[in-house]
Amino acid sequence: MDRLRAWAVENNFSRCLPLAEAVGQLGFVQADPIRSPARAQDLILRQRSPGYRTGDLEAAYPGLDLEEDFLYAYGFLPRPTWSLLHPKKSAALKPIERRVRDLVLELGEAHPATVAAHLGKRRTVNAWGGYSTASTRALQSLHWYGLLRVARREGGTRVYMPPHPNPGPVTPESDRLRRIVMLVARIFAPVPEASLRQMLNHLTYCHLPPVRTRPLIAELLKSGELVSGHVDGLSYLWPADFSPVPPAAPDRVRFLAPFDPLVWDRRRFEHLWGWAYRFEAYTPAAKRTLGYYAMPILWRDRVVGWVNASVDCGELSVEPGFANGRPRERAFRQAYDEEVASLSRSLL
Repeated sequence: MDRLRAWAVENNFSRCLPLAEAVGQLGFVQADPIRSPARAQDLILRQRSPGYRTGDLEAAYPGLDLEEDFLYAYGFLPRPTWSLLHPKKSAALKPIERRVRDLVLELGEAHPATVAAHLGKRRTVNAWGGYSTASTRALQSLHWYGLLRVARREGGTRVYMPPHPNPGPVTPESDRLRRIVMLVARIFAPVPEASLRQMLNHLTYCHLPPVRTRPLIAELLKSGELVSGHVDGLSYLWPADFSPVPPAAPDRVRFLAPFDPLVWDRRRFEHLWGWAYRFEAYTPAAKRTLGYYAMPILWRDRVVGWVNASVDCGELSVEPGFANGRPRERAFRQAYDEEVASLSRSLL
């Protein structure tokens, strides 16, 4: 168990890299619009890119070889990974989608408000049960199928443009799926087999063919690309080149985003760290136990509790909670204070 914990932490925090390289090293950075105290992509990258400040990814994105798309969730990924997701299954375009695509091709780049001004503001129900203009829904659909890409953001709103050409021949579907499976396995290594299969089921949501997970994982194990092991009756998987001897974890505290790869899989989290973490932003306030946007506290290679952080009048406030009592070491107190200061520098 100790070895698995150390592996998981080392896989996520082995190197601190410049922004573009950090995204490439991760393979995927989940995006989320909630800012409490910052968006998920900013909280994830501040742990992996030196000097990172909130908004750096959004500001640098137009000049980076990155795309926004859906893998096991929505987020940012390197363009070579994006090419594995496309082409998706074809679909007949609706009249509004054809008009929107033609307009973006004509303009070269289009904000949703610009498109609505040209094509009207008729509303339609969006995926969250609220309302969006029909043209905005069309932009999202065209992006989903790879017929448009996100050029940049203005105040968090996606601005669209025609996609970059997909260089070279299209990778055969079977090879694409194998490479995507290995990518997801690497992001979460070591990953419970049941969790990996659950994540791969999300690929149907991004309009890739259904993945027959058991035969495909068995094939990757047989070929030696994946390795398996059992701990407490739970089957774990990891890529064959995964580091077998992780170094000792440093005396460091990290506040992790709820969608950080180390936190994302709740099955692995509870097994490795012995307590249940829940994301409660959508839980009624009276029923929350951890807080609206509780961020797990990683101390060395243990997740020992959580913090809720907020900024008011230019001051950062951090309220901690602990799963099994606050660590008593002086090293923890010093590392905790350093992480509070680091979070403050990235936000303010």
